[in-house]
Amino acid sequence: MGQASSQAAGAEHSAAKPIGMLVAAVGVVYGDIGTSPLYTLKEVFSGGYGVPVNHDGVLGILALIFWSLIWVVSIKYMMFVLRADNQGEGGIMALTALARRAAAGHPKLRTLLVVCGLIGAALFYGDSMITPAISVLSAIEGLGLAFEGIDHWVVPLSLIVLVALFLIQRHGTARIGILFGPIMVTWFLVLGALGVYGISQHPEVLQAMNPVWGVRFFMVHPGMGIAILGAVVLALTGAEALYADMGHFGRKPIARAWFILVLPALMLNYFGQGALLLGDPEAARNPFYLLAPSWALIPLVGLSTMATVIASQAVISGAFSLTRQAIQLGYIPRMHIQHTSSAEQGQIYIGAVNWALMVGVILLVLGFESSGALASAYGVAVTGTMLMTTILVSAVMLLLWKWPPILAVPVLLGFLLVDGLYFAANVPKIIQGGAFPVIAGIALFVLMTTWKRGKQLLVERLDEGGLPLPIFISSIRVQPPHRVQGTAVFLTARPDAVPHALLHNLLHNQVLHEQVVLLTVVYEDIPRVPPQRRFDVDSYGEGFFRVILHFGFTDEPDVPEALKLCHLDDLNFSPMRTTYFLSRETVIASKLEGMARWREALFAFMLKNANGNLRFFNLPLNRVIELGTQVEM
Repeated sequence: MGQASSQAAGAEHSAAKPIGMLVAAVGVVYGDIGTSPLYTLKEVFSGGYGVPVNHDGVLGILALIFWSLIWVVSIKYMMFVLRADNQGEGGIMALTALARRAAAGHPKLRTLLVVCGLIGAALFYGDSMITPAISVLSAIEGLGLAFEGIDHWVVPLSLIVLVALFLIQRHGTARIGILFGPIMVTWFLVLGALGVYGISQHPEVLQAMNPVWGVRFFMVHPGMGIAILGAVVLALTGAEALYADMGHFGRKPIARAWFILVLPALMLNYFGQGALLLGDPEAARNPFYLLAPSWALIPLVGLSTMATVIASQAVISGAFSLTRQAIQLGYIPRMHIQHTSSAEQGQIYIGAVNWALMVGVILLVLGFESSGALASAYGVAVTGTMLMTTILVSAVMLLLWKWPPILAVPVLLGFLLVDGLYFAANVPKIIQGGAFPVIAGIALFVLMTTWKRGKQLLVERLDEGGLPLPIFISSIRVQPPHRVQGTAVFLTARPDAVPHALLHNLLHNQVLHEQVVLLTVVYEDIPRVPPQRRFDVDSYGEGFFRVILHFGFTDEPDVPEALKLCHLDDLNFSPMRTTYFLSRETVIASKLEGMARWREALFAFMLKNANGNLRFFNLPLNRVIELGTQVEM
C-alpha cells in the first residue's frame, strides 16, 4: 500500500499503458483481499460458529459474502470512497486531512473527525501485523495436506518466510515489485479456474447470488446471523488498500482491475469452494486447497505463498506511507525515512516501523500457531478502520462536496449500518483473542495524541518567555550588535516571535549575521504543494527576513533545496555562506497545568528519541549549530 505519486502522473501512465497499469494495480492493491479465499470459508465452517455444512448453510454464507463484496467494495469504495481523493492521494491520513479541512468552521466536529482518523490509523497498524501472519500461515498450511506429519513445520517455515520479507525491506522493493503484477494476475486466473472447476460439479451453488438466501440464513439462525459476520468479514480484508493506493494508480485502473478480474475471480472461487462443500461437507477443514486436484496441490502452495508475501508487502509498504503522512501532519515523532528508489518517491523504508512490525508478526505467529486461531483476532482492526473511513467520508460528502442531504444521508446510513454490524460482530473477538490489535491500537492512539498535545504545549511554554519580533528589531536599531558576514537561518515554529536559538546566540556570541532568516516550515492538509506556492518571504529591515516554507504531507521536506527558490536580491543562500541554527528542547515533567505527569514523561521520552531537524530537513552537517534549552511542562 501507499506508494504515492501524483494522480496526474497516474492518469498519464494509465492512458499510455492501460493494460500495464491494470496489471500493476492488481499486483499492489489486491494482494490482501485476493488471498482471503485461503481462509474465509475455512473459518466460517470450521471456526466454531456452528454453521451447518448443508445446502441452506452453504448458500446462505455465499450470499452474505457475495453481497458484502458488492455493497462494501463495489458500491461503497468504488463509487464513493475513491472519489474522496486529496489531490489524488488516498488512505486514512489523507482522508483525515480532507475531513479536517471540510470541518474548518466547526471546531468540535473537526476535533471529533481527527480523533476518528487517528483511531483508524492506529487500528491499521494492528492490521499491518495480522495480515502477514494469517496470510503466510494459511498458505504454508497447505503443505499439511500434501505431506503427512509436516504440520509441526508450518510455524517455523512461516517465520522463515516472514523474517526474510522484513529483512529485504531496507533494500527496497522496486526490483521484485516488477513481478508483483504478473504473479497476482496468475493468482486470480488460478482462483477463477479452480472456481469454475468446482461449480461445474454442483452448478446449483450459483443460486447463492440471490440475496434471499442471505436473508433466510438470518431468519433461520437469528443468534448466529450477526456473529457469523465476524467470519464473513474476512472476505473483505484489504478493501482499505483500494483507497490507500489510489495516489499511485488513480481511480480508473483500480476500478477496472476490480470489475474485470478481481471480483469475478474471487466470486468464482468462493462459489467453487461452496460447490465442493455441497458434495463433500468434510472438505470444510480446508476447502481452498481441497478444491484443487491432487497433482496441483504443491504448485498451488507455492503460488499461494508468493501471493501472501505480495499481500504482506503491500501492507508493510502501506504502514511506511501512513507513518510518513502522520509524521508530516504532526501526529508521530520524526523518524529517519530512507528512500529506496531514485525514480519513485513513494518507495520508502522506515526502520523503526519495519522492526516493530516484524516483532509483532513473530509474536502473533508464535502465540496463535495457526491461521484458524489467528482468525479470531482478525477483523476487529479491519472493521474499525472501515467504520472510521465511512464517518470521515460522510463529513466530506456533506460539508465539502455539499451533496444534498436527501440523497447523501440514506446512502451514508446504509454504509454506517453495514460497517456497524460488521464491527459489532467482531467485538466479541476481543475476548477470544482479538485483544492484540485493540491493545496495539490503543497504545498507538495514546502515543499519537500525546505527541500532538505535547508539541502544542511545548510551543505554548516557549511563547510564555518569547520576545515579540518587532520589539527585538527596534532594540537592534537602538543598540546594533556586531554584524558578521553570511546568512543565519533560525528554524522556529512561531512566525511572530524571536527564536530562543537566536537569543542564545546573541547572548553568548555577541554577534548577528548580516542576513538573519527566521524560517518556519508549515505542512498543509494536501499531499503536495506546487513550487510556485512553496514559500512566502517578508522583509523586516535591519537584515531580518521571515520565510515560511509550505510542504504537503507527501512532499520531501528538503529545506536547502526549497530555499533555492527564494530569488531575492537581498537574500543569499549560498551553501558556504549559510549557517543553520537549531533549538533542541529538553522537556521536564512538572505540576504545571497541561497533561498528566505520565503523559508528560512519555512526551519527554519521545522528544528525546525523535529524529532531529538536521536529518529530517536534509540540512548540511557541517553548516548546523544546535543550541539547547530546558522547558517545564
